[in-house]
Amino acid sequence: MPRTLLAALLALAVTFPCSAATPNAHEAQAREIFSKLISYKTSIGLGQVPVMANYLAGQFRAAGFPEADIHVLPVGETASLVVRYRGDGSGGKPILLMAHMDVVTAKPEDWKRDPFKLIEENGYFYGRGTYDVKDGVATLTATFLRLKSEGFVPTRDLVIVFTGDEETAMATTQDLAGKQRALIDAEFALNSDGGGGTLDEAGKPQSYGVQTAEKTYASFELTTRNPGGHSSLPRDDNAIYELADALKRVQAYHFPVMSNETTRAAFKAAGAVTPGPLGAAMKRFAEDPNDKAAADALAKVPTEVGRTRTTCIPTLLRGGHADNALPQSATAAINCRIFPGVAVATVQKALQDAAGSKVEIKVIGSPTASDPSPLREDVMAAVTKAVHVRHPGVPVVPVQESGATDGVYFRAAGIPTYGVGAMFIKNSDAFAHGLDERVPVQGFYDGLEHWYVLVKELAGSSAGRSAKPGG
Repeated sequence: MPRTLLAALLALAVTFPCSAATPNAHEAQAREIFSKLISYKTSIGLGQVPVMANYLAGQFRAAGFPEADIHVLPVGETASLVVRYRGDGSGGKPILLMAHMDVVTAKPEDWKRDPFKLIEENGYFYGRGTYDVKDGVATLTATFLRLKSEGFVPTRDLVIVFTGDEETAMATTQDLAGKQRALIDAEFALNSDGGGGTLDEAGKPQSYGVQTAEKTYASFELTTRNPGGHSSLPRDDNAIYELADALKRVQAYHFPVMSNETTRAAFKAAGAVTPGPLGAAMKRFAEDPNDKAAADALAKVPTEVGRTRTTCIPTLLRGGHADNALPQSATAAINCRIFPGVAVATVQKALQDAAGSKVEIKVIGSPTASDPSPLREDVMAAVTKAVHVRHPGVPVVPVQESGATDGVYFRAAGIPTYGVGAMFIKNSDAFAHGLDERVPVQGFYDGLEHWYVLVKELAGSSAGRSAKPGG
């Protein structure tokens, strides 16, 4: 993206009416849907994702969506949901609107509140999935229902895609990208499970990130083998020692520093608002990714190192077969987050070179890599306008995700994907996957307007795009 365009996007500010303190009818409907979604225990092995998908399908049927445009697609014990909102075709290929219905496991005995009941308290909504990412499912559903009730006809088809196992195998995503391509083929996708805004600890908006790239999630198994023997006859060639030595060599290895237009733009924006040496390193790296001192400074910060290179870290360890026998094998699992554009085989070779020839290394599963999505001017401009509805003047910049979402499979399938989640939240409130997960109540309601404006900008008529959204 040209610097002049990025500067224009960052400077853009449009003010619209704020949400009322008392939820209006549309907001009340969204809250009711949100509450129902939280009640479904959609973690792995419980079979509740299809139940939730059918509840949502019923909401769309009741709103007038034809049966032929609503698809619940079972995959094992889970399922995905695809709903098409028909347009007039004048605007081109469809846009996908994404979220996932499943959540990570929550043990009620560990929580202060029931994780499967939406509880509003002290300005927050509590419950498993409030942040990751049933708020996205609720707001996208409510946006479709609102637009349908208003008689809105988009200039292109809009396709909701709710997957059912993003937190585990992502089998529903792979099924959609492979076997169900006709249902989800699109010009690009907007993912509620990525991007979003940051609040400082005083609650003031700092910045908003559009996720345009994701690192590849790949795990490797490192194994050393030995004939073993009696523990009373120790030898130097011990499988556990050899594995430990190999892991120390892997620890000492650092993958090459890398960057792309997304990470450089993100560091430039973050550096402008980050005080001290860290902010200075961000700015220097954005200007010159070959600045070794800047890269080394960023590498010391866990939240930043993933944006500068591939990272690998041991996560599991096992070895031996009896406490009175020399180990016949020892194995460690290493999880890697691979920089976009780097092949899994390249990382495997680097690990093998570092670990040494005595170590067997194999890939676990079948990792999928994807390249960054291009910085589309229409998407960036529409997202900027949607963000500035509630937070005028907040910088909107592209970001690269160090974790993984369903977006990686859609990008790999040739559908550019942009994480444009609506939530603004403090870092200290980001309890996704953890105890007492929560989101700001106002952030949830603001998300409804975020998606409403975004859809109108990207799939509304020119007259519709110039009109102010409803409050």
